[in-house]
Amino acid sequence: MIKKIGVLLVNLGSPDNASNGAVFSYLNEFLTDGRVIDYPVIPRNLLVRGIIVPFRYKNSARTYREIWTKDGSPLIINSKKLLEKVKNALGENYVVELAMRYKNPSIEKALDNLKMAGVHKIIVFPLYPQYASSSTGSSHQKVLELVSKWDQIPNISLINSYYNHPLFIDSLIDAGKKYDVNDYDHVVFSYHGLPERHLRNGDVTKAHCLASGDCCATITHKNQFCYRAQCYNTTQLLAEKLNLPKDKWTFAFQSRLGKEPWLQPYTWDTLSALAKAGKKKVLVYSPAFVADCLETIFEIKEEYFELFKEQGGEVLQLVESLNDNEKWVDCVTTIIKENE
Repeated sequence: MIKKIGVLLVNLGSPDNASNGAVFSYLNEFLTDGRVIDYPVIPRNLLVRGIIVPFRYKNSARTYREIWTKDGSPLIINSKKLLEKVKNALGENYVVELAMRYKNPSIEKALDNLKMAGVHKIIVFPLYPQYASSSTGSSHQKVLELVSKWDQIPNISLINSYYNHPLFIDSLIDAGKKYDVNDYDHVVFSYHGLPERHLRNGDVTKAHCLASGDCCATITHKNQFCYRAQCYNTTQLLAEKLNLPKDKWTFAFQSRLGKEPWLQPYTWDTLSALAKAGKKKVLVYSPAFVADCLETIFEIKEEYFELFKEQGGEVLQLVESLNDNEKWVDCVTTIIKENE
């Protein structure tokens, strides 16, 4: 008997369509996740359902309509292309499914497909290179909650992160090879932001996180699961591969929501300062997003570009996400085999 291995690729998700109603439903599911907004359940629901979503969903829907294609959500389209290439690369001894943490295709349906395929092991591969409780942690938790209800529970391997995997770094370098860094005045590595509170809550020592300016400079046992430290390490490895001097690159965080402190420096503040300093051409990598989505296609390419120009900048070039890049496919399949 050939034992088949199940693989579950998980990304964050997207509304089912770009209508107001679909975005309303998506935001409610996303933002009421206790790992995304880590307040007690009652105040969290009151905040999300009573204030945040009612005031934001129409504007968010308009933004989604800006990037929507005739085939649907770019994130879903790009993730499905990756799925097909990973299936082909792994071969018939693997059953590979794609799921979104929020909305469709759902994790529950994907897991049911793996169960019906009779796999003897499931490898969960979150499409988030750097670990965060609100992304990787939430996806892992959802998988375990669902599988815990099965009568027969197979072996499960949860991939935590791969922010420093050599093939991941090589994939990013390959994605950006059509842009010569020497043609740009500066390179910005922009990551999805998180509230500083999330990092402090995850600090088991309660004494290390954000306690000093260089707390993330080196990965140690104290910050090995820290999102900011992992982002910084990814950036260091990329800068080394690109032969960038320290004064030619910056790492920053985008997508801030609300008034409380989020991880800094903020991408927009960084771009504004660069423009005011006379930097006309800036190249942007987004190493936290492996599939182009709202945060890359609209936030960086549209919003930040317009703001950059207003401050005196001329070119803000986004390096496309990994999507179905062949080196990225090789990276994914290699990591999966390393976790068999």
